[in-house]
Amino acid sequence: MSTVFKYLVLGSCLSISAGAFAAVKEYQLNIDEQLINVTGKPVKRITVNGQFPAPQLEFEEGDEAVIRVKNHLKTQDSSIHWHGLLLPGLMDGVPGFNGFAGIRPNQEFVYKFKVRQSGTYWYHAHSKGQEQDGLYGSLVIYPKGKKPLASHEQAERDYVVMLSDFHEKTSAELQKNLKISAEYYQNQRETLPDVWKQVKRDGLKATWSDRKMWNQMRMLKTDLSDVTGYTFLVNGKTAEQNWTGVFKPNEKVRLRFINASAMSFFDVRIPNLSMTVVSADGQAVKPVNVDEFRIGAAETYDVIVQPKAAHYQIEAESIDRSGFAVGTLHNELSPLMQGIQRPRARPRALLSMADMGHGSSTDHNTMDHSKMNHDAMPEMDHSKMNHEAMPEMDHSKMNHEAMPAMDHSKMNHEAMSAMDHSYMKHASSETAPSTAPVYGWANASTPKGDKALQYSDLKALNPQTDTREASSELVIHLGGTMERYIWTINGKKFSDAEPLKVKYGERIRIKFVNDSMMAHPMHLHGMFMQLENGQSASDMPNKHTIIVPPAQTVTALLTADELGEWAIHCHLLYHMSAGMMSKLIVANVSDADVSISPHATQTTTTPGQGDAHAHH
Repeated sequence: MSTVFKYLVLGSCLSISAGAFAAVKEYQLNIDEQLINVTGKPVKRITVNGQFPAPQLEFEEGDEAVIRVKNHLKTQDSSIHWHGLLLPGLMDGVPGFNGFAGIRPNQEFVYKFKVRQSGTYWYHAHSKGQEQDGLYGSLVIYPKGKKPLASHEQAERDYVVMLSDFHEKTSAELQKNLKISAEYYQNQRETLPDVWKQVKRDGLKATWSDRKMWNQMRMLKTDLSDVTGYTFLVNGKTAEQNWTGVFKPNEKVRLRFINASAMSFFDVRIPNLSMTVVSADGQAVKPVNVDEFRIGAAETYDVIVQPKAAHYQIEAESIDRSGFAVGTLHNELSPLMQGIQRPRARPRALLSMADMGHGSSTDHNTMDHSKMNHDAMPEMDHSKMNHEAMPEMDHSKMNHEAMPAMDHSKMNHEAMSAMDHSYMKHASSETAPSTAPVYGWANASTPKGDKALQYSDLKALNPQTDTREASSELVIHLGGTMERYIWTINGKKFSDAEPLKVKYGERIRIKFVNDSMMAHPMHLHGMFMQLENGQSASDMPNKHTIIVPPAQTVTALLTADELGEWAIHCHLLYHMSAGMMSKLIVANVSDADVSISPHATQTTTTPGQGDAHAHH
């Protein structure tokens, strides 16, 4: 037995003994496949206990969780990861980490761990694309005795609002198509009328310069989402099926928003009803009053609302403006006379040169592209792609001279370290007319006078216990080669990368440097990061998932206080599957040895690194 795992069994026994007098909460989860009908077309998908999505699990802080998971899939190994939970590495549920080998067909694995926190979380498969195919569900942990952590959290009603994206294609088919072409699902490209509008608005010279630039980079302004064709769901229901949460007059309602989608960001609002954010990623924050918020894949936000009218509509709009997840809040004393009203889509934002790391979003028409250095983005090799950015216009008169692969290693990323992390601020302006373009990934077209949540608004409810300065820095570059649809961390996909290593107890700064044109919700297993968002060290919010916008740098502090092997990856499923994942080892380090004990170990054989995540 290796040094890494030699104390695992002993550690597990000690852990169970310490919690011998805690309440035991048990669940049996049966993973299977069956026909489901979401859009009117029956398709085979993964179910848990016959349900799609998987059932909601509930615990109280301090419980001993015992979750028996039986895999009834005939030809696929499976797994369940408890997203955001603090637990022993083996119980984290990632194949190839901490001795966990996954759950083979017709086998059962028993997850056992002490519930050490409260809040809104979720669980999902960590095996290939099974999360997209239905293996995901909500997980709510109440404070001990179900007493609210603060008076402002008091509510008479409590609902989970789980957002997800359903596709009629399987995850394997979606990944295959992205491998064929990264633009396979880019069906919202600009057309010739869009070009003529720009000519009329900006003039021929500025339009020519702008279009030439984007074509030389082989990039699309409309590339906000890799996959389209989704039907967006609230708690597994379509807008027509209309998930409804009821209330009585003067009641406060807690809404636990979970973005359980595979590939989608949402802008969430409840027209005519303000929200008070009280929790982010399951961790309590000081109350923030907002009208809307953007939620990335795998993030959670809890809000308190106090409805006054009889009827409200919850609207979560995908950032590419391809659709909505819609639900209802309704006064149970009033007759339900109306169904869902189709919301009006906001303008779709176009990526700006700022999203590419070139200047601000306000100077995209006036900047002199001819003087820019495009020897950049080593990992975003667009030079070999056929990005027909203007499919209906005549390209024959344009200079499509291929550019060298872009190398962002030559950029001064240190200059970004002092950036204003309020990048989540959405432009507060009236909804733009259909003829006016909206620029910038972060621009949600928030109406003038409305408040959109910013990361900089988040402030921990209780002071952080560790306020030390970081003693070292871990730089994580996010990039990819779109030609083959490979996404990377520090230039390497997961199967080719060496693990990242951190000394147990060390306080480090994680610097996420996004060298790509897409946003990445970066998730760390097993521990919470403290987001450096402009708050003092004691007030920084805990986050398990942090959105890193295009061409930006975001930093977070981490106390490496959980021994083990922890996944750190982009939570856009097909980015992770295509390589944007790494292993972070937290260990007691000496010159001669690396030990991550104590944990428990699984007796089955561990697959090779990346085996359980690869689609190719």
